Amino acid sequence: MLQLPVTLMIAGMFALLMVALSLPISLRRRATQNAAADGGADLELQRRIRAHGNFIEYAPSMLLIIALMEGSGAAHPLVASVGMAFLISRLLHAFGMLRSVLPARALGMVIQHLTFIGAGIWLLWHGSYLLSRLAHGMPVAA
Repeated sequence: MLQLPVTLMIAGMFALLMVALSLPISLRRRATQNAAADGGADLELQRRIRAHGNFIEYAPSMLLIIALMEGSGAAHPLVASVGMAFLISRLLHAFGMLRSVLPARALGMVIQHLTFIGAGIWLLWHGSYLLSRLAHGMPVAA
């Protein structure tokens, strides 16, 4: 069975961050009795919803990328660095959104995009290497 220990650790951290971002939404809805899907006129609730939503929009793709990297043989420190960079980017972004600190939010977005670019380049490079080996009748696994 394929073992992905770094992916497991990162997925666990993502799960905890997801709860940390979603719980304040529930608490705000309860405190304000506001069950509207988008928060209505409650700007604080809207910020909380978007901080959570932004994480949910990007985290699944990054988790898949991390699993593909680890499963394809990327060094564990590289995979862990990609995961931690993304996690830090999401923490900065959430802090920036929830506290209206634009520099933190912007830095989080930049780190996130650089992480996706770097990981995407690695996947393309490694994929082309494996395809080249296949094209020449060489084994792709050690």
